[in-house]
Amino acid sequence: MELTIRINGAERSFPGLAEPLPLADLVDALALKADRIAIEHNGEIASRRNWVNIQVRNGDRLEIVHFVGGGTCQLLPVSC
Repeated sequence: MELTIRINGAERSFPGLAEPLPLADLVDALALKADRIAIEHNGEIASRRNWVNIQVRNGDRLEIVHFVGGGTCQLLPVSC
């Protein structure tokens, strides 16, 4: 049993994980902080509240975006 999917354009295999796998479990397996990411599953935005219901299967495509805080005030068009 091995789950093989495409994440951000790169094929990844997960030995020991089988399909169907709830998206929430994949997020845990990837050790990602759920409150700092957004996920697109097969071309559709995956609402965080539905991650437990969204089933990831072999061949699925995920785009995962990480939110990053910080920045420099001098580069912002508003005052800090």
